[in-house]
Amino acid sequence: MKDKKIPNDKRHLPYGSAFSILDTDTVKFLNNIDINYAVLDDETLQEKFLTKYLEWIKSNNLNTFKSLDDFKFRNYSNGTSESFDKFYLKHPNKRFRCFKGEYMYHRLAWRNGFSWAYIEDDDIKANDAVVISLPFANTGDKHKKYDEIMTQCSELGVPVLVDCAYFGICKDIDFDLSYDCIKEIAFSLSKTFPVSHVRIGMRLSKIDDDDTLFVYHKIKYTNRLGAHIGLKFLENFSPDYIVNKYQNLQQDFCSKLDVIPSKTVLFGIGGDEWSDYNRGGVENRLSFHRQFVKGL
Repeated sequence: MKDKKIPNDKRHLPYGSAFSILDTDTVKFLNNIDINYAVLDDETLQEKFLTKYLEWIKSNNLNTFKSLDDFKFRNYSNGTSESFDKFYLKHPNKRFRCFKGEYMYHRLAWRNGFSWAYIEDDDIKANDAVVISLPFANTGDKHKKYDEIMTQCSELGVPVLVDCAYFGICKDIDFDLSYDCIKEIAFSLSKTFPVSHVRIGMRLSKIDDDDTLFVYHKIKYTNRLGAHIGLKFLENFSPDYIVNKYQNLQQDFCSKLDVIPSKTVLFGIGGDEWSDYNRGGVENRLSFHRQFVKGL
């Protein structure tokens, strides 16, 4: 019988799960965005949004990118999740792979008829397809085996999707996208700003393979409400805004709780006493998205 539980669900815990900070200024800004039918009728919105999103990413001062320009094709994606779904559909006969502690969405999707295994449990094989988050979902830092796995995937011809959903709330990350195996990159504003339910994201690809995201793009049948709201945030807040505003508070919280500050400002990484927060990997991840607003 299929397991219908959400794996490693920590939403009930005080420092569980990971959501955007309900930052006073961004919430106020969201409440003042004008929305009317003209927004939904604007065929230029998706290109404006996608162009601005890429410029916004490149304008950051806290992280570095390598070979981002190799991904010449841009598509609107409803968060990162829609990009994941398209990746799964491209490789239905492959064995999907991810690290333990990765975003639970993959495991939820793969249990429905896909073959999959954790990277820790078997070697990378030629018929695999890999999804990896950068920063890694379980630590907010680059996974220690990122370069090793990307090298193996490149040698074996294994396709990889890199999930960059935490860009906008991280610092000191080297986004090395130069590996041949990386076919697509997914970005989202859901963790940076209080817009997760609007589903605002972008997928970057090396080639135009005419999948359904490309089809939506070409016929301009995309989420214009999300593009409108996303564009407003990109025009008014820098990609360094959240980290610059909350990194000192993160340090204070981590010091009080005796945990290690992550390079992703939401998180602290705890020891054995925080085992209730274990998400399947080695680390115990605490998220401060509630506490940044309410206090410890």
